[in-house]
Amino acid sequence: MMLLALLLSITGIITLPLLLLRSGDARAERREWQRLLQYQPASPAHYSPALVDGLPEPARRFFHFAIAPGTPLLTVAEIHMAGRFSLGSRDRPGFRRMQATQVLAAPHGFVWQLQLPGLLPISGSDSGRWTRFFIAGLVPVARLGGDPDHALAAYGRCIAEALLWTPAALLPGPGISWQAVDADTARVTVCHNGLSQAVDITVAADGQPLQVQFMRWTNANAEHRYRRQAFGGYLSDFREVQGYRLPFAVQAGNQFATSEWFAFYQAQIVSIRFPSLA
Repeated sequence: MMLLALLLSITGIITLPLLLLRSGDARAERREWQRLLQYQPASPAHYSPALVDGLPEPARRFFHFAIAPGTPLLTVAEIHMAGRFSLGSRDRPGFRRMQATQVLAAPHGFVWQLQLPGLLPISGSDSGRWTRFFIAGLVPVARLGGDPDHALAAYGRCIAEALLWTPAALLPGPGISWQAVDADTARVTVCHNGLSQAVDITVAADGQPLQVQFMRWTNANAEHRYRRQAFGGYLSDFREVQGYRLPFAVQAGNQFATSEWFAFYQAQIVSIRFPSLA
């Protein structure tokens, strides 16, 4: 009995701090989620093709495809997704079934809550402020963030995903500039709070986006050193959501448009909504 009591005591001593850590992370996720929701315009303007008259032709094509005339210009979305996520490499991908929810409020940030079910389930969240993941909801396996490298890497993701799911956030405005790359590709550059990211979007003749790509600040390399590397993906399965036409299938990864490209992120969107503050 004394041995059992000792083991239970040791287990409690080890487990309690981990439970408190995970509980604190969950509270931070909820606070950040609610903070980002507040960036949704309470009385949004409505889309008119005249809003993009001065943009390069591929960018005009994109917006005319993505936003129907008269659509409220909502810039914050909540996204539920499934699909596959790799914890491995191009040679040994080790794909896991994925479930995730996300709030996206470019350029202000995002929170991505991920679950990878399995024998050793992994869960946690990624955001502009942190990356935190746990095994079995208890044992921490990644705790990153709070530094300029992490902030810039996350910002690149935030701007690229806005092209996918919150196009109204990238209409002409302060800190947002567009330029032509070629006949079917436009580049948007977004500057916010000292961060800057350029992202290219390539569109079809009707304006449907085909791919996005950008030079992302990342340490996903053999040296684990932060540097700019090609990142991007392909978009498909477009559907209408509250006046927007958005991709419901995305394959993305590092070293895009090279022989080393690996689509470690393969998402199938379950639902997208633009919550109202009214």
